This record gives sequence, C-alpha cells and structure tokens, in this order.
Amino acid sequence: MPTLHPITAERIDATPSELVLHVRGEILRLPWDRCSPRLAKASTSQRLDAALSPGGYGIHWPGLDEDLSVQGLVRLAQAG
Repeated sequence: MPTLHPITAERIDATPSELVLHVRGEILRLPWDRCSPRLAKASTSQRLDAALSPGGYGIHWPGLDEDLSVQGLVRLAQAG
C-alpha cells in the first residue's frame, strides 16, 4: 500500500485580494471569500498577517484566531 504524503506549502503570499499558495512547484490562488467566511469579512491588515506553520501544513491568522489546513485550501483551489 502506498504511503500518503500530506500536502504542504513551501511558501504563502497574502495579498489584498487573495491567498497565494506555493505547493509542489505550483502556484495556487484563492480569493479570500473562498478561503473562509471569517477571512472574507476580515480587514486587509488582518488578512495580510498570515503565518505558515513550520512544517507547511497550516496557516494561522493570529488577529482573527483562524487556522486553515494547506491541504484543505489546495482542494478548494483545485475544485475551481
């Protein structure tokens, strides 16, 4: 049985209009309203204050107390 490897991000960029994920050599873009309801309602400064976890598995927005998994965001981006 093959070992499943979780999806991680090498880097993220938070812009005023979207979250940009750098995953396995690809660049995936998600508008804030697709990321989560809390991020959709957040101010630009709150959105830009994002931190990628050391292992690349999740993203944390301290001012919003919001945590999202990279794997879940990648699935959203790939769903179109």
